[in-house]
Amino acid sequence: MMRTRPLKVALLGCGVVGSEVARIMTTHADDLTARIGAPVELAGVAVRRPSKVRDGIAPSLVTTDATALVKRGDIDVVVEVIGGIEPARTLITTAFEHGASVVSANKALIAQDGAALHAAAGEHGRDLYYEAAVAGAIPLIRPLRESLVGDKVNRVLGIVNGTTNFILDAMDTTGAGYQEALDEATALGYAEADPTADVEGFDAAAKAAILAGIAFHTRVRLDDVYREGMTEVTGADFASAKRMGCTIKLLAICERAADGGSVTARVHPAMIPLSHPLASVREAYNAVFVEAEAAGQLMFYGPGAGGSPTASAVLGDLVAVCRNKLAEATGPGESAYTQLPVSSMGAVVTRYHISLDVADKPGVLAQVATVFAEHGVSIDTVRQTGKDGEASLVVVTHRAPDAALTGTVEALRNLDTVRGVASIMRVEGE
Repeated sequence: MMRTRPLKVALLGCGVVGSEVARIMTTHADDLTARIGAPVELAGVAVRRPSKVRDGIAPSLVTTDATALVKRGDIDVVVEVIGGIEPARTLITTAFEHGASVVSANKALIAQDGAALHAAAGEHGRDLYYEAAVAGAIPLIRPLRESLVGDKVNRVLGIVNGTTNFILDAMDTTGAGYQEALDEATALGYAEADPTADVEGFDAAAKAAILAGIAFHTRVRLDDVYREGMTEVTGADFASAKRMGCTIKLLAICERAADGGSVTARVHPAMIPLSHPLASVREAYNAVFVEAEAAGQLMFYGPGAGGSPTASAVLGDLVAVCRNKLAEATGPGESAYTQLPVSSMGAVVTRYHISLDVADKPGVLAQVATVFAEHGVSIDTVRQTGKDGEASLVVVTHRAPDAALTGTVEALRNLDTVRGVASIMRVEGE
């Protein structure tokens, strides 16, 4: 039986994503009513600039007092798309206290304080959904915490930031330099005026923390994620990658240790074989590989950002939360029963591609090989070119603990015959 009293929704934020959420709620109202089993009503919109014209939103719904909106007591669901830590954190917990469930797209907040927010939701018997916090429109969080909950996930590997993928793809396919590719991404609206969060890996690290926590049923905070940006990637790195049959991507990698006793989460640029499906992910698209014991390898692909894709994920959560509300139930909460420790990057087993500027004289290769041997790192391939007393030496290693590889690089820097380390990059996906 269809309920006639509408479920009331408060929208916090009405920027690119928020305005699209409001538009879809209005234009698809009949469909949403049919899917939920009750009408949904936009009951209020909290913004910073109330004088701005917002198409399709009645001025009477607009307020600058977000706290008063979430405290009203008649709000069923709060949709938070303002981002940042505060006031979003306080507004979400206040919403729980006053009877509302929450749908959020706030990756930074969930990565930092997800455990506390889940606890607050559980204390008050409310839902906390955040599909839109990771990879835009791509269904990823719900498959991990619902569809694959009966399986054992061992690895999550993916491209979760569209800005960085657009830049690296442009560098690879057009030969553009980093700054040129960044300028193009900015002009097309893929990069913010300040792209630091994207290009330095902070955005991807927050998403990695969320994915690792859900996949491995353990608490992984943003501070647990190893992070490297991609601003130092050069055309020479792409040339080296092509010689190896690879390209370069900024990857988020979450892994369960082989013995099952710990997990790791990291974000960094890496060479990946052209034969790997992630190598063909172009422009601003995202893609994530999930490796599970029973299901095997699964790939999720699609637009990872933007108003419409992100709003699609928000509306999917809104429908689920509203259905739960009608059923007087709640969906899955935090699952952190394993309480696995998060290992440091030094414990990660990986491969390295190391490019050295060296003196072009006999014995240099032997000295370099000795350093690798002394640190317990096996060499896979070596390529040396040079003339006029200078040479380039490219070494690709077998898999070894990252701490051993880091120690190897530091020892190489101390060799008199090594003029400098031109580049260091991990090799993944093999």
